[in-house]
Amino acid sequence: SEDPSVTLFREYLRIDTVHPKPDYDAAVRFLERVGTDLGLACQKVEVCQGRVVLILTWQGTNPRLRSVLLNSHTDVVPVFEEHWTYPPFEAVKDSQGNIYARGAQDMKCVSIQYLEAIRRLKAEGKCFARTIHLTFVPDEEVGGHKGMEMFVQRPEFRALNVGFALDEGLASPSDTFSVFYGEKSPWWIKVKCMGSPGHGSRFISNTAAEKMHKVINSFLAFRESEKQRLKSDSSLTLGDVTSLNMTMLEGGVSFNVVPSEMAASFDIRIPPTVDLKAFEEQVAAWCRGAGDGVTYEFHQKCMDQHVTSTEESDPWWKAFSGVCRDMKLQLKLEIFPAATDSRYIRAVRHPAIGFSPMNRTPVLLHDHNEFLNEQVFLRGIDIYAHLLPALASVPPLPAEG
Repeated sequence: SEDPSVTLFREYLRIDTVHPKPDYDAAVRFLERVGTDLGLACQKVEVCQGRVVLILTWQGTNPRLRSVLLNSHTDVVPVFEEHWTYPPFEAVKDSQGNIYARGAQDMKCVSIQYLEAIRRLKAEGKCFARTIHLTFVPDEEVGGHKGMEMFVQRPEFRALNVGFALDEGLASPSDTFSVFYGEKSPWWIKVKCMGSPGHGSRFISNTAAEKMHKVINSFLAFRESEKQRLKSDSSLTLGDVTSLNMTMLEGGVSFNVVPSEMAASFDIRIPPTVDLKAFEEQVAAWCRGAGDGVTYEFHQKCMDQHVTSTEESDPWWKAFSGVCRDMKLQLKLEIFPAATDSRYIRAVRHPAIGFSPMNRTPVLLHDHNEFLNEQVFLRGIDIYAHLLPALASVPPLPAEG
């Protein structure tokens, strides 16, 4: 009695694509099988060894027009099985229709919703002017550096002739649907403090630990000020403020030895409204204020701050928002608080919207007991079955002649 779309979703969830050793081959075989069943053209692009992007294509009637890109990633984050009610790769469905699995929200649901929406439209005999491409990419959960970041630089991506892209969003606990038109810039900074070493019994001057204390105080004071700014202004979301967390602390060799070097690592996510040059100057000032021998280095430094237009005059947004109005979907426009592959798509000048059609659903990506209700999942297919025709039927733009 289960809906075949739900059965397919659960089959995909059982493919173990968890880091650090995702079974990408099994995922690609599964998706290629589904694509072939739907009559979609298949192409595989190995962007680097063992990292394949699968492209499924529904050719439009006017291939000269720019295409609609539906992107999703195949990998999922690790799990702590002892905290799960059900095994995280068995896709157990409870009596309420909640499907428990890693990837249920992030983002295997969206992959299957794309495919099942296309299945429905093709069964209805529909065809559209614009080509629709589906890309299934690896390694998003570890930064996308061996996935979308490399793929957008390749001729195979340019050949897709992308006009507009959809990618993942977040679940929404309320009636509204979250729509993300931009992302924070992720900065990963490691601060190193050099100081005088010595015996642990003495009051050594100019130690690495004293400098590190000042560094941490400066960084965490800024964190607190942004946290209070978010708390005091109800119009702000997490995407509107800079988040900062100290994630690693290193140093020392023995209890009785004052170390000559210590290091702290920070994960910082900066909204597109912030002047990145000025922010780096602030980081440099914090380090200078801690004393001599304090340096910082970047392990990730995203400088792209492109956002996608949500003006009604924009033809892509007009098509997207028009469908949502017709379906009476309440939208909440936000900056994505973390990072997705959309940032690489926007960086090569293509508009992209982050949207996972899951409202009245707790946000459980990367959390224990990640689940999605089957009715919410099926409603998402219905939403895409209305969105895709509108996007693939956007009239020719001035640049397209």
